[in-house]
Amino acid sequence: MPELNDLKYAAPWQEIRAVPEDWDVLGAAALLRMLHHLHLVRSFEETVLKLSGEGLVHGPAHSSIGQEGAAVGAVSVLRVSDLISGSHRGHHQFLAKCLRYLDTEDYDPRCATLPAAINTMLYRTLAEIMGLAPGFCKGRGGSMHLRWAEAGALGTNAIVGGGVPLATGTAWACKRLGAGDVVFTFLGDGAVNIGAVPESLNLASLWSLPICFFMENNGYAVATAVAEQMREVRLSSRGGAYGIPALRVDGMNPVAVRLAAQMAVKAMRAGGGPYIIEAEVYRFFHHSGAMPGSAFGYRTKDEEAAWRTRDPLTCLARGMIERRWLTEEEDAKLRAGAGSVMQEIASRLTETKGDKRTIVPSLWPDPSNPDRGVRGDLSELDDLRYEELASASGKTGTVKFTDVIHRVMARRMEEDGRIFCIGEDIHRLRGGTNGATRGLAERFPDRIIGTPIAEQGFVGFAGGVAIEGHFRPVVEFMYADFSLVAADQLFNQIAKARHMFGGDTPVPLVLRTKCALGTGYGSQHSMDPAGLYALWPGWRIVAPSTPFDYVGLMNSALRCNDPVLVIEHVDLYSSKGPGPLEDFDYYIRLGKAQIARAGHAFTVLTYLAMTPLAVRAADELGIDAEVVDLRSLDRAGLDWETIGASIRKTRTAVVLEQGSWTASYGAILADEVQRRFFEHLDRPVGRIHGGEASPNVSKILERAAIVDIDTIRDAFTGIMAGRSRCAQPRTGNPLSGGIPGLRGTDHIGVTVPDLAQAVEFFVNVIGCEPFYELGPFTAPDDWMATHLNVHPRTVMKRLKFLRCRHGSNFELFEYSAPDQNTRQPKNSDIGGHHAAFYVDDMDAALDYLRGRGIRILGEPTVRTTGPSAGQSWVYFLAPWDMQFELVSYPGGKGYERETAARLWHPAHPTA
Repeated sequence: MPELNDLKYAAPWQEIRAVPEDWDVLGAAALLRMLHHLHLVRSFEETVLKLSGEGLVHGPAHSSIGQEGAAVGAVSVLRVSDLISGSHRGHHQFLAKCLRYLDTEDYDPRCATLPAAINTMLYRTLAEIMGLAPGFCKGRGGSMHLRWAEAGALGTNAIVGGGVPLATGTAWACKRLGAGDVVFTFLGDGAVNIGAVPESLNLASLWSLPICFFMENNGYAVATAVAEQMREVRLSSRGGAYGIPALRVDGMNPVAVRLAAQMAVKAMRAGGGPYIIEAEVYRFFHHSGAMPGSAFGYRTKDEEAAWRTRDPLTCLARGMIERRWLTEEEDAKLRAGAGSVMQEIASRLTETKGDKRTIVPSLWPDPSNPDRGVRGDLSELDDLRYEELASASGKTGTVKFTDVIHRVMARRMEEDGRIFCIGEDIHRLRGGTNGATRGLAERFPDRIIGTPIAEQGFVGFAGGVAIEGHFRPVVEFMYADFSLVAADQLFNQIAKARHMFGGDTPVPLVLRTKCALGTGYGSQHSMDPAGLYALWPGWRIVAPSTPFDYVGLMNSALRCNDPVLVIEHVDLYSSKGPGPLEDFDYYIRLGKAQIARAGHAFTVLTYLAMTPLAVRAADELGIDAEVVDLRSLDRAGLDWETIGASIRKTRTAVVLEQGSWTASYGAILADEVQRRFFEHLDRPVGRIHGGEASPNVSKILERAAIVDIDTIRDAFTGIMAGRSRCAQPRTGNPLSGGIPGLRGTDHIGVTVPDLAQAVEFFVNVIGCEPFYELGPFTAPDDWMATHLNVHPRTVMKRLKFLRCRHGSNFELFEYSAPDQNTRQPKNSDIGGHHAAFYVDDMDAALDYLRGRGIRILGEPTVRTTGPSAGQSWVYFLAPWDMQFELVSYPGGKGYERETAARLWHPAHPTA
C-alpha cells in the first residue's frame, strides 16, 4: 500500500462570521452610515426597476436588490483613494464607492437633509443608466458601464470577468506608486470559470499585488445553478491553487462582510499581496428586470422566501434596534427619505404626458456625432519635432532594423520613468525572441516584466495600468495570432474604453507584435493582424517599413493617449535600411503616409515588408508605378490627402498585402478607396493578396499561400498588360501601341426600322436596362453629311441608350433619309455586323428565346479544337432580322493554354 499524506494549501482558507461583540466594537455611527447607504442603494434599484418597467431604461436592468449588503460592507472599510471595479450587476458596487467618497463622518441621515453632492451623484448615475447626457459617461455606458474615476470607481463591466484583468493592472500601479492604496474587483460566481480570472489570480499572486477578488456568489449564472457549473461550489477554494488567502462570509450580513474586508485590507496594505473574499448573497429578482427567478422555473418560491428573511437591510436595522442605536421609526424614516430622494430625481429626468412618463427631450445626448470620443484628438502630440528621412536634421545611415527597436525603447525609458515593458520572455534570451528588449532588463530590471503564458491576463493587466493613468505600458505579443487569445481585453475592453466611458478616458498603451508570414511557423503563428485590429474603432495602427520610420512612429506611439498597435515584420528584422545613427528623439506624425517610389502608371497602397518588395518589383520591371507606404493603417489614421493625390494622378489603384484573402486589411482599404475616389478611378480598385488558407509549415505550400516578389512582379505585369483586376494606366499601355488613353468600347450603335420595337426586344427579351432618349435631329445645312456621313436631309427621329449587363452599352437609332437602304444587311454584306451575348448556360438561354418566339438559326456549334476550343455558339434573329449571337465557354477557350493574355470576358468584367 502506498503512503498517502494530506497536503495543505500554502495560503489559509477560512470562513469568517460576525459575533455580537463585533457589532459593539464597530459602533452606532459606522453602522448608521452603512444602513443609510443600504437604503439609498435599495431605493435606487427599485426606481431603476420601475423605470425599466415603463420602458424608460433602454437595455437590461440587472438589479442588485438582495446583494447590497456585500458591496456596502466591503466598501465601508476603504478610503477615498482606494479603487474598485465592478461587474455587469454593479449598481450597488458603484453606488457604495461613490457614497463612501462623498459621505462625511459628521452627517447624520436621521435629522439632516441629504447632501447636494450625494443627490447629484444619484441623479447622474440614474441618468447614465437611462442613457442620458447628464450621466457620468454621457449616456454611453448605461447600466453595465458605470465609471467615476474621481471617486475611485474605475468602471463596471458587461463582460463577465472582463474587468478583472484591468483591476489587476490597477493594483500594480497602486503598488508602484507606494501610497498603500488597494483595489477591490467585484465578480460573480459565473466569472470564476472564465480564463481572464484565473490568469489574473495568478499574476496578482505572482507579483504580490494589493487586490481583493471579491466574489459575490449569488448561486446562479442567469438560470444555471453553481452546482451545475462546477464540482467545488465554494468559490473561495480557488485561492489555494494560487497561494492567495481566502475568506468565505455570509454576504447578507454587512457586518460580517466588513470584518472580512478589514482583514483583507490590513494584509494588503502591509504588503501581503492579494486576497479573495467569497460572499454568499442572493439576488431577489431574475437576472434582469423585476420578475422573480421562480417565474422562470429555475428557482422555487420557498427558496426565494427563505432568502428574503435574510435581507441585509433587515439584518442591519434589526441589530441596531436591538442595541437601541436606532428606532423602528428612524429606520422607516431612512427608508422613506431614500424613496423620496429617488422619486424626486426620477421626476427631474422624466416628464408626464397624460398617464405616461417620458424622457425629458433636452436630456438626450446629441445624436449628431455618436463617434465622438472613439479616440483622442492627438493634441498630446502637438509641438513635437516631426521629421522625415529626406530632411532629417540628425545623422542617418544604413542600420539594422532590430537595432533601432531596442535603442529607441532604451532612449524613451531613460527619459520617461512611466514606461515599462511586459510580455513573455522579454527579460530573457538577450532581449526576447527578437532582441527587441536587448540590454533593457539589465538597465531597468523592475520595468522589463516577463510574464507567464497568459495573454488575456497580461494584456488586460496592461490595459488597467493604462486606464489608471500613471504609467505607460508597452506590451509585446510574441506572435500576432495570440491576439485572438486575448481578444476580449483587446477589443471589448481596451479598444472601447475611451468611448464607452464618455470619451474622456485616455488609454495610453502600446502593443508590439510581429507578422511572421514566410517563416515556416504555420497557421497559428503567421497572422498579419492589421485587418483584425482595423475592425475595432479605438486602436491606432502603425506599420513601419524602414528603421527611420520605426523610430519616429514608435516615439509618437509612446506619446499617444490612445492604444497603438505597432506591427513589425520578421522579414524586416534582419534587413538593413536608412535609419538614425545618433538622434532617437524625433517623431513621425500618426496619419502621415510616405511616397516610397514616385510614378504615374498606377498607385500601389501597401505597408510593412511589402513596401520594399513593391519598390523592387517596379524597379526590376521598369514600370512607372507609384508606391505609397501607408505607415498608419487605422481608419482615422489613413492619409487620404496623399492617397488621393496619387490616385488622381494615376487613376488606378491596387492594394498590396502579403496575408490571406479573408482576414484581410486590403478588403477594408479597397472598399474605402473605391467609395472616396470613384470618380477619379478608371477601373475598380485592385488587390494583390494571399490565398484563402492560412500559411502551412510546408515551405512550398506557404510560398503558394502568401504574396512574395514573384507574385508582385506577375501582378504588376498584369496591370500593365490590362488583364488584371486593376486598371490600365490613363496614359495608355506603354508595352503596346494604340490610341493614347484607350480604355475600351463605350457603346455600339445600331440603326433599326422601329425604335419602340427594338427597345422592347432589348429590354424584355435580352434583359437590357433602358436609360435616356434623344431626338429628333435635323439640319438645314450640310451638318449631317459632314458629321455623320449621311444624306444632308436625313432625319434622326429618335435614339435610345441602353445598358446590357456587363457587356456594352447600345445606342439604338431610328432614321429616315431620301437614300435610305431599308434592307437589313447580312453578315456577308459589306457593313454586315452582329452583336454577341455571353451566357453561362447555352441550353437554358435557347429554351428561353424559343419560348419568346425568337427564331434560332440552327443548333449550337461546339468547338473542340483550335483557339476557340470549349466555346459553343449559335445565331438568332431580332424581329427586324438583325443577327445576334449567343456564346458560352464556361471552361475557357483553347487559346488560353498558349498565352497568359486574355480577351475581355463579360462574366469577369474587371479581370
